[in-house]
Amino acid sequence: MDKSMLGDLDSLPEEDKMRMAAMVDQLQIRDSLRMYNSLVERCFTDCVDTFRRKTLDKQEESCVRRCAEKFLKHSMRVGMRFAELNQGVATPD
Repeated sequence: MDKSMLGDLDSLPEEDKMRMAAMVDQLQIRDSLRMYNSLVERCFTDCVDTFRRKTLDKQEESCVRRCAEKFLKHSMRVGMRFAELNQGVATPD
C-alpha cells in the first residue's frame, strides 16, 4: 500500500496504522474484483448471443476484445480524472 495514503495518521499508534493499511488494502482488492466482475458481465451480455460452441466465434471474440478495451480505457480515464480532482482539492498543511 502507498504510505502517502495514510497522510495525517502519523499520530496513531503503529498497530492502528497497520490495521488501517490492511483495511485499505482489502477495500482496494474488493474494488478491483468488482470492476473485473462488471467488465465480464457487461462484455458477456453485450457480445455473446448463443451457446452454439464451447469457444467464441470470431465476431463474439472481437466484440469482447473491443468491449474490454473500451471498459479499461474508460476506467483508466475516470481514475486519472479523480486523481486530477483530488490534487486540486488537496490543501497545504
